[in-house]
Amino acid sequence: MRFAIFSSMGNTTWSDVSTLWRHAEQAGWDAACVTDHFMPNTPDRVGDMLEAWTTLTALAALTKRMRVGTIVSGNTYRHPAVLAKMAANIDIISGGRLICGIGAGWQENEHAAYGLPFYTVGERLKRLDEACQVLNLLWTQERSTFKGKYYQLDDAPLMPKPVQKPRPELMIGGGGEKVTLRIVARWADHWNVWGGPETLARKGKILDGYCAEIGRDPKAILRSAVMVPLLSEDRAEIDKLQKIFMTRMGRDEASARDTMLAGSAAQMQDKLGKLRDAGVGLLFIPTMFLGKDQLKPLDAFIEKVAPALRT
Repeated sequence: MRFAIFSSMGNTTWSDVSTLWRHAEQAGWDAACVTDHFMPNTPDRVGDMLEAWTTLTALAALTKRMRVGTIVSGNTYRHPAVLAKMAANIDIISGGRLICGIGAGWQENEHAAYGLPFYTVGERLKRLDEACQVLNLLWTQERSTFKGKYYQLDDAPLMPKPVQKPRPELMIGGGGEKVTLRIVARWADHWNVWGGPETLARKGKILDGYCAEIGRDPKAILRSAVMVPLLSEDRAEIDKLQKIFMTRMGRDEASARDTMLAGSAAQMQDKLGKLRDAGVGLLFIPTMFLGKDQLKPLDAFIEKVAPALRT
């Protein structure tokens, strides 16, 4: 199993983010990703928000070893041909380390604030499916023509090509079992979802079924989970963080328990072992749940918990 962080671009500064990523690379983390939003998801919409792809460009040049990416970029924010060009450039700048994470988009108030069409859930997912086709074509073909319902290409070139062959790692984020996982089965190199062993085992079996329908080897898709860590045996402290997670993410108690990675190092390793048994090869730690001193819990995790799962 490999280990990654992802950083919220909200309520932070370039100095803090660059310091965090430098430290993560030196500490041995395998990958790092940024979130993609234009404003905070709060009623007053007040607060700093760094733009994902421009920040990622600088971070790609700043780091040398970690894989770098987005978790995940909202498809409704940019035409996929524009995204394909941006992603190819970052793959080149990073020397072939890009994880191009993309999702259907979900933050409605953000779309309203900036005049971006939000569409229905169904249309957003259909657009995501077409966007994946556009990305794949532009990254792999000398010239691309595509006549979709939502996106079109007319003998479109994309040069220079990405470093990764045949294309940059395409990660699709989302756990929708009827549509999203079908899109993952068709197009993704990497699937990401919030949850622990129970969530990933259940949804993973559904993904396996969709892969079987189209004759794709399900093991060709890297599976990653997002879990909230707390290295502590203080039950009150664990319950407090779980309540914060439930409130912030709108999750019920069962989902929160599955997503929480809390307890002693041995207890965390046991749960991660079950996650690995569910087919997960990469764990993402969301740093926005770590408190003000993010480096201390990250160091504790990578030093005391991660080594047992890397063997």
